[in-house]
Amino acid sequence: MTASQAVAAAHPAHNGHYADCRPPVPLWARTLTFDIPVLRRLGIAMLAIGALLAFSPIHPGVVCPLRASTGVPCPLCGMTTSVKASLQLDFAGAFIANPGGIAAVAAALVLMAWRPRSLRVPVVALGLAGSAMWIFQLFRFQVL
Repeated sequence: MTASQAVAAAHPAHNGHYADCRPPVPLWARTLTFDIPVLRRLGIAMLAIGALLAFSPIHPGVVCPLRASTGVPCPLCGMTTSVKASLQLDFAGAFIANPGGIAAVAAALVLMAWRPRSLRVPVVALGLAGSAMWIFQLFRFQVL
């Protein structure tokens, strides 16, 4: 019995092919692939709703379930206000509410003009952005 036959007998899923035995990709090296048409539609919807809010006299307060139940803000607290302020070109107010709103509006505008087939984002970048937004909110609401 050869070595590859011994491996195939011990691990039938391998079928003698060592290419199937690659180690898993560590979390810090993984990427998420986003479908651009879906992201573009979501961005257009966000900009349209934000524009309606930006130029209407009413601002429906969106209640954060985490903050309402525990008093701790989530990383997305203030996003509606931030998107509305960004579309009114009040970037100081948008930054105070949540810097992520400025980034979301900028990303939506870029995706409307730039037309790649897909977008690959490192998982670490999303984790760092979410963590930074949450730390910002915890300081903003004086939890930290």
